Amino acid sequence: MSDPARTRRRFRRPTSLSTRLLVTQVVVVAASIGTAGLVSSLVGPSIFHRHMLEAAPGASNPEIQHMEYAFRDASTIALATGLALALAIAVAVSWYVGRRLRTPLVGLTRAAGEVAAGRYDLGLPEHGNGEELDELAAAFNTMAATIRRTEQTRRQLLTDVGHELRTPLATMSTHLDGLEDGIIGWSPETQELFRHEVERMTALARDITAVSRAEEGAVHLDLQPVRAADIVTAATSELAAAYAAKGVGLRTELGEEPTEGPSSDATMTVLVDTARMGQVLVNLLTNALRHTPAGGTVTVTVRPAAGNGSAARTRAAGRPGVAIVVEDTGEGMGAEQLPHVFERFYRGTSAREHDHTGSGVGLTISRALVRRHGGTLTAASGGEGAGSTFTVWLPTA
Repeated sequence: MSDPARTRRRFRRPTSLSTRLLVTQVVVVAASIGTAGLVSSLVGPSIFHRHMLEAAPGASNPEIQHMEYAFRDASTIALATGLALALAIAVAVSWYVGRRLRTPLVGLTRAAGEVAAGRYDLGLPEHGNGEELDELAAAFNTMAATIRRTEQTRRQLLTDVGHELRTPLATMSTHLDGLEDGIIGWSPETQELFRHEVERMTALARDITAVSRAEEGAVHLDLQPVRAADIVTAATSELAAAYAAKGVGLRTELGEEPTEGPSSDATMTVLVDTARMGQVLVNLLTNALRHTPAGGTVTVTVRPAAGNGSAARTRAAGRPGVAIVVEDTGEGMGAEQLPHVFERFYRGTSAREHDHTGSGVGLTISRALVRRHGGTLTAASGGEGAGSTFTVWLPTA
């Protein structure tokens, strides 16, 4: 059997903040008045009696007692009046403060319930409730916006994964039906088609795992000092044939000219995992190639981060660093696309319509890997048709 007292405690309604504040104020006021009364009753009469003897040495004992009684009564009345007035003020202040606190807190509670129910398009006022409550409201609004974006990304992820799987599954299903009906026979071409579609789905699964590991920081890095120009040279050499096949120019500006002050090697050396950073640059160059038509040009520039332009803007707390800029003359991006370019499976409208060779996670993986190196990866574009610029900033070794 359950304990009735425990059950009552379990279902007892919690005391409101306003009530607790009022009780606290009353206790403080009562303790203050009680302490003052106790001290005055112990110390006041003896001091008053001594002063009366010094001021009126010839006064009779009944007269002194009468004045002491008058002092005691006056002190009691004064303390009682002060207690009543203090309690009234405490109640008024508690009511006012409790109301000022209760209104935003009730709004916060309701907003939290809305977020829990999946409704994120709400906002709490971030001004007029005091610094702490305003900061709390701002933090809640930021949290709700983050949850909304995460939920949108999750839904988009499910949609995109379904979209990516639908094509190979439909292709294999059609050929299986043809094999069963005898319309087509098993041939090396059919075998190659099935192998290609299976590899496509395997690559998708691998990319999903890779981006999750990169964003969670679960990727091991073997950091070594290396010249930024060497990483760029290796990446451009790997993709040189693909660029030539499409007719897109690939230029490099490695910033190796002699400079005053520290040596070029010292200012352009970064501490990175060569394989991972090479993966980042290959992803960026592949993305630039995909969105640059034949006859266009992709330029890779390496320069100290203290220079002008985007490199200077991406420096972290003034630390010296190196900027690797990949700039293309391709289709570019609109302002509405830039905030989403690093999201999982995001591809611009034109890319979705005309290109299905990428899984859409290369840029997401690249940004996560750059962040793991203590750097930043940013995107910029002058608009559709004006090309795109991706800037990797890395601190120097």
